Amino acid sequence: MKMGRELKMILSAIGLLAALCAVGFVTQPRAAEPAPAETPPAWALQLQDKIKTIDAETPGNLGVFVKKLGTPEEMNYLADRDWYLASTVKVPVAIAVLQLVEEGGLSLDRQIAIKAGDPVDGSGEVQFKRPGTKVRVSYLIEKMLTQSDSTATDILIRLIGVEELNERIRAKMGVEGFQPFTTILQVRRDAFGNLHPNARDLTNRHFIDLKKHKSSSAKLRAIAKQLRVPLRALKEKSIEDAFERYYEKRLNSGTLRSFGFLLEKLARGELLSKPHTDLVLSHMTAMTTGEKRVKAGLPNGVRFAQKTGTQLGRICNVGIVYASTPLVIATCLEKFGSLSQGEKALQKVGQALAAAL
Repeated sequence: MKMGRELKMILSAIGLLAALCAVGFVTQPRAAEPAPAETPPAWALQLQDKIKTIDAETPGNLGVFVKKLGTPEEMNYLADRDWYLASTVKVPVAIAVLQLVEEGGLSLDRQIAIKAGDPVDGSGEVQFKRPGTKVRVSYLIEKMLTQSDSTATDILIRLIGVEELNERIRAKMGVEGFQPFTTILQVRRDAFGNLHPNARDLTNRHFIDLKKHKSSSAKLRAIAKQLRVPLRALKEKSIEDAFERYYEKRLNSGTLRSFGFLLEKLARGELLSKPHTDLVLSHMTAMTTGEKRVKAGLPNGVRFAQKTGTQLGRICNVGIVYASTPLVIATCLEKFGSLSQGEKALQKVGQALAAAL
């Protein structure tokens, strides 16, 4: 009888614990990033040696993360520190929007009217749409991923909300290694705000007008004119210095290992339904801004679903390489010389990857 009562008490406790979990009083453990293999495989050691050489030969700092899908095998070269991710953040933005679609909170066919304040400087065609032009959410996702369209990105972030986007990345995507993401326009305001506090009030049109000026010194003079202050009132000597101060705040940054984890979950169908997973990967495969980076070092015909990121003194390239053994790669370069030098370094990363595997 005593054993029977004890068994009933145990079963009752188990039932109570299950009920508490169901209503959220006891939290379930969040999926963690998979641990790497204890002993790095030969290909990873070979690749790491080549990456070290590329880093030594290139101005600035290089970080690379590579992982074979479905295995613990990975290569990590400075991939656990924060890197400014630039426009690669548009991948989690697309995932967040499509998750909202799957939850019924948004429709891909929803028509969005372009507002006069929507255009953001950068690549892409959406900034040239007339105010009042209506475009579908599906169109904005496509242009954001294939053309790295910043105007499309900020419209989509507005639909989600910045706080909701960041919370969704943590809770719905299960990725902890990203710092807070902002709109592209906010990046401009925060960076130029290091020149003068009033620069944080500049409009999108001010930043678009700055694109007319080619040199950093000309842009600096234009900023002073826009703010109606003398050049000596600006706190930094150059636009580049202002952006370096911005990068120190670690906004729109994250570890390359975390980005690789995100891409692996996407490829495995853990973040979206199959149709929406295929949609994201097809747009990334059709991307037009990465022909001179990692892809240029891969063998012809190898599918590379990728996304690039470019900012002053920062370039990145992330994606999924569909070779005989699919793998994810996330790489960034900072404080390099010219853009062509930076892209050449990432091309060498692609060559090293192809040789190692």
